[in-house]
Amino acid sequence: MKLQTVSIFVDDQQRALDFYTSRLGFTVAADIPLGEHRWLTVVDPEQPNGTQISLEPKGHPAVIPFTDALVADGIPFCVLGVDDVQAEYERLVGLGETFTQPPTDMGPVIIAVLDDTCGNLLQLAQFTG
Repeated sequence: MKLQTVSIFVDDQQRALDFYTSRLGFTVAADIPLGEHRWLTVVDPEQPNGTQISLEPKGHPAVIPFTDALVADGIPFCVLGVDDVQAEYERLVGLGETFTQPPTDMGPVIIAVLDDTCGNLLQLAQFTG
């Protein structure tokens, strides 16, 4: 058994697709029209058969209060591993992206928290230990 797909709830699927591909470097795994929305997933280009991220519309009534509460409390929805948090921070800030927490050394991990422009905070993590 393996983790196949995880969902990140987004305000706008197209904006999310643009952000996750052009800013974070993921590639499209699936983009299937489903009426008003799409089955839209992205994947790490170095692991095309790896776990996919579903850019899921915030259609369910419980999703908006849940994601709004996480953002209000500064809690990232998920963690993305990177080789160098400081370099990713500088690259993304240079592209105009917003961080709610700059790179912070937490012992065995260096973290930073990024706004994904679609209603979520993402934690970037570099494991050092």
